[in-house]
Amino acid sequence: MTSTAPPPIPRAAGSLPLLGHAKPLIRDNLGFIASLRGYGRLVEIRIPKPMIVVNDPALIRTMLVDLGPTLDKGRFFEKMGQLLGDSVVTAAGAEHVRKRRQLQPAFKQTEITGYVDLMREQVTRTTAGWRSDQVLDVREVMVELSLDMLAATVFSSSIDKSAFDRLRRDLSVVMNGVGTRIMLPDWAERLPLPANRRFIAARDAVRATIGEAVDALRASGRDTGDMLSLLLRATDEETGEPLTPHQVCSEILTLAVAGTETTASVLSWVLYELARDPEVDERVRAELEEVVGEHPVTFADLTRLPYLGRVITEALRLHHTGWLVTRRTLRPTRLGDWDIPAGTELAYCQHALHRDPALFPDPLRFDPDRWLGDSQPALPDGAFLPFGAGKHKCIGDRFAQAELTTAIATIVRDWRLELAPGQTIRPVARATVRPSTLLMRARPRATADAALRRARRPEGRTPVQGARPPEHAVLQGTPQSERERSKALTLV
Repeated sequence: MTSTAPPPIPRAAGSLPLLGHAKPLIRDNLGFIASLRGYGRLVEIRIPKPMIVVNDPALIRTMLVDLGPTLDKGRFFEKMGQLLGDSVVTAAGAEHVRKRRQLQPAFKQTEITGYVDLMREQVTRTTAGWRSDQVLDVREVMVELSLDMLAATVFSSSIDKSAFDRLRRDLSVVMNGVGTRIMLPDWAERLPLPANRRFIAARDAVRATIGEAVDALRASGRDTGDMLSLLLRATDEETGEPLTPHQVCSEILTLAVAGTETTASVLSWVLYELARDPEVDERVRAELEEVVGEHPVTFADLTRLPYLGRVITEALRLHHTGWLVTRRTLRPTRLGDWDIPAGTELAYCQHALHRDPALFPDPLRFDPDRWLGDSQPALPDGAFLPFGAGKHKCIGDRFAQAELTTAIATIVRDWRLELAPGQTIRPVARATVRPSTLLMRARPRATADAALRRARRPEGRTPVQGARPPEHAVLQGTPQSERERSKALTLV
């Protein structure tokens, strides 16, 4: 008997000399990556060097879990390393394991219990400044809120407001720059372009701001009870020495990036979906009234809010913030039926994976109850990866869940956010996937509930502002051709 050789890995159409697939990636990176599903389990793209995109859940799991010792972190994490340096996110192998152990105490349940109260206080402080009928740029508000929660849990009083304002501005420049650099050939980074100069200046400024906070707290000798203090007490398990200022700065930067960009985007998408479906919003509110009542949200409440938990899980599916996770083979590697040479870039896309109709029926529909009991899909391993998998799974997954649940619960109890008309809401992928624009009108909960009851009266019933449009159209208040609508539905 002779074994049948696997088919060759196809290459995606549209590659150009020198640029590879940079043009379709820059024009529509999410649409291009999603289209690769049609080529099969594996497909090669060029940026401009070859990269194999893995579309099959079983092979993605193999890549993340089973092939750990044979893989490095790859291109995306090299680009992130331009900002983060040698941190737990960018390190691989034994170095990653060592750094993970150093950070692990910051994410124990006992620590998170205390963080929840700090998170809730920041959310309450943010919403106290909202006015009835005020139109909010929700993603910008959520970025500011995420930074405030970061300040309370990571920095405590170790950094002042003006430094945080600089940090927020510079982080935005750097994260946009990282997203662009993933798609462009390496030589483009060395060109004397204004964008490259802005990236370098912002990157250096971010590290300087964090470094100043580290130096000031170390010099004071105070224990502020935050993650920064914890890292300053940590020691290198190999040498027994305290972490160097550079090491502390790299890990704090990792927490800053993970705790602002991704958190702000997920919060924005959850509020967007609650505005689109008043029934989902009402169920969240009813659960909060039953479980939390009038007292502030606490850590003990978080596991007693199953419907809100499903809302967040569904947001992590439909609106996942990760669009290109990479690995690189260190030696010849077997992936499924294929032999992959050493030095090959591998990648997968959580955003596209979680919208695969073969895995999730009606994948563009936001349906929290798809995760309820018998309704929960029998998913193969590797099909749903909100926080990754394997030894590189997100170290802060429980922290993130607590942060998201606390923020949404606190906001929804007192406010309903309604979509402002005349805007197209679609995901944009830079370093993370986030809403292109998201303007929403803030309504105090009592006022919004009264308006909803009036709208539901049998006589003279009028559409509810922000109610879900048919077939998930994303254009709010603006006519749209069938071709444009089809394109929007592909993206959102």
